[in-house]
Amino acid sequence: MTFETADSVTLKIWDRSTVHHTLDALVNDLSVRHNTSTNSIAVTCSGPNTFTVSLNHGA
Repeated sequence: MTFETADSVTLKIWDRSTVHHTLDALVNDLSVRHNTSTNSIAVTCSGPNTFTVSLNHGA
C-alpha cells in the first residue's frame, strides 16, 4: 500500500529485512525530486510497518 502527495510518500513495508534499504531509497528519491538535501527529509513511523517520508518545509 502506497500513498503519494507532492511532498510525501506513505507506504507499508511488510518485509522487515528491506526497511532500511527502502526508506533510504525513498529519502534519496524525494530529495532529488525536490532539489534539496537528505537532511530536509523527515521519516516517521505512522503505524505498524507503515512509514511516511516527507519534505520538511521547516528545514
